[in-house]
Formats: sequence, structure tokens, C-alpha cells
Amino acid sequence: MRITKALSTLLLAGTALLAPAGAAAAQSPSPSAGTASAPTEAGTGFRTATALETGQKATAGASTGDYLYWQFPAGAGQRATVKATVRLPEAASRTGAATWRIDVFDGLRRRQACAFGAPAQRASQQDTSVTLTCTLRTVRAWSEQWANDPLPGAYYVRLTATDVPDRDLGRPVKAEIEATAEDAGGAHDGGGQLGAPLHAAAVSEPEDGWNGSWLTDRWGWTVGGAVLCALAAIGGYTLTRHPHRGSHPPVRH
Repeated sequence: MRITKALSTLLLAGTALLAPAGAAAAQSPSPSAGTASAPTEAGTGFRTATALETGQKATAGASTGDYLYWQFPAGAGQRATVKATVRLPEAASRTGAATWRIDVFDGLRRRQACAFGAPAQRASQQDTSVTLTCTLRTVRAWSEQWANDPLPGAYYVRLTATDVPDRDLGRPVKAEIEATAEDAGGAHDGGGQLGAPLHAAAVSEPEDGWNGSWLTDRWGWTVGGAVLCALAAIGGYTLTRHPHRGSHPPVRH
């Protein structure tokens, strides 16, 4: 019983090592996002794109038909989501429906596909607002030159309206945009590192760096699993090497 109880204690201790792994890999919100003043305008092109910090809610006044640009940082292992809400003019001042859309580009200005979300929405004449979302694929630490994988660096967001009636062009709108990034976990860690972020001079570096933190949940599970295997091997050896004495009475002649 003592050996069994001791083995159980060791196994529980080894299991406890696995618990902090997920917590250590989880991304906490950047403390600077709440202290820096949120931008109140947008750029009109890639070169003038307004820099955002992840977690900030930026606003901008514009006219229907304008192209609005922002940029934000994303590091390896992160999955970024962009959400934009457009407050539309009064229905009485509009003559028809319009399609609003957001497009996301990486630091090389390559358009990135949305893995989830609704990056384009049709707003009817009666709608007062329209909301667009785009969740990108997980940012990789490195990639082949021919691939279009998302890599660490700056990401550009473009917001505009298409299929707008000519008489509605120039109508004032109010845009609100937010970019967030969460840790996708060690299962998406492909190894390798990019030499430098892609055109990220205007945006701040993520809290865990452009190449992500080396301490991911993959490392936690690996170390924890190794500890559990070692403890199980020691316990099994102890049970087979030193069986309980006195379980069978000695044979007397």
C-alpha cells in the first residue's frame, strides 16, 4: 500500500506539470493597448496606413467610396482577427444598397485569405450599419519563398465600399476597426525563423516577439509527458522488484 500510495502521489505531481503549460502559452492582452491613444483617422494607401496596436479600437470619419487603410503587427504563432463596423448615412439620404468589404494584406502587400468570418457584406438602403470580420490563418515563423503563407510583420487592412450608386458616393460614414491576435498554440509551430519581420517599422513588436515565445504548450506537454513516463517506469520497476513481503506464509518443514 505504501508503494502504491507513493506512486499515486508522484503521478499526481507529474500531472500538475501539464496544467501550467496551456496557461504559459496563452497570450495575455498587451498592456500598452489600453494606455496608448486610439487613432481617429485612417490612411489613404499602403504608405500612409495608420498604425494600430492589437486590442485598440480605432475610428475614422470618411466618405462613401474612399479607401481606408490601417496596419497592425502579428507574430509567429498568432491568429489575427480584424473586425470593422461602418455606421451608414441616414436611409433617406441614400438611393440604394452597397457592398462593404475589408481586405487584409501582409507586409509584402500580398492579399491574405480569410480562414473565417465575413469580409464582405451587402448593406441595404435601410441598414444603419454593417459589420465585417476576417480571421487570418495562423502566422508562421517561416515559409518557402513561393508560398503565400502569413509571416511575422505588419498587416494592412483596407476598408471600402463597392457597387455603390453614383448618387451615394461621397456620403459621410463613420468607421470603427479593431485588430486582435490570440496564440494558436504549439500545434501550429512549424519550426524555423524568419530573419526579419516583413515591413514592420511603423508598428510595435508583439509582446512575445516577432518569432513568438519559445515556451509553448507543445514544450509543456512534451516535458510533462516525459516526466509521467519516467514516474510510471520507476513505479513499475519498484512494484516488480520489491514485491510485498509476508503475503504468503513461509513453508515450515
